[in-house]
Amino acid sequence: MSPYALSKVMNEELAEVFGRAFSMELVGLRYFNVYGARQNPDGPYAAVIPRFFNQLLGGGRPVIYGDGEQSRDFTFVAEAVAANLLAAGAPRAACGAAYNVAGGTRTSVAELARLMQAALGISGQPVHEPQRPGDVLHSHADLTRSRTILGFAPQVTLQEGLLRVLPFYEAAVEARRMRRA
Repeated sequence: MSPYALSKVMNEELAEVFGRAFSMELVGLRYFNVYGARQNPDGPYAAVIPRFFNQLLGGGRPVIYGDGEQSRDFTFVAEAVAANLLAAGAPRAACGAAYNVAGGTRTSVAELARLMQAALGISGQPVHEPQRPGDVLHSHADLTRSRTILGFAPQVTLQEGLLRVLPFYEAAVEARRMRRA
């Protein structure tokens, strides 16, 4: 449905061919909206969580493209690392397949903005811009295979993950303010 989606399918097919052609034992991981400290909030492809923190901590309002009801499955970075370690130690029978890595919960972008505002103790309405062409409306990972075969079970809720990364973004915004002063 998009060049991005096509690139993901192509990666999995290429891995399958390499596995067969060169007897490689490969495990694919499909990451869903990974977030954590040190993500760049700037640029056209910045992830929504660092972008929202940057906007909110800068005294602005979060910019939502579309009505905000589009949803994502967010993955705290430590969970992605855990999935990588599980994949690295996976049994041979796990090879040749792709596994979803996600938080396991679908959250609308509007709800994400509310959660982030609550974490900061602020309120206000987001700014709505036109929906971007090609954006996926809903993304929610089925973790059945990841749980069953790899033993992947996310532990960090979105609310907890946001609170864990908040100090980094607060410090980053303050550092930018100090450089400008």
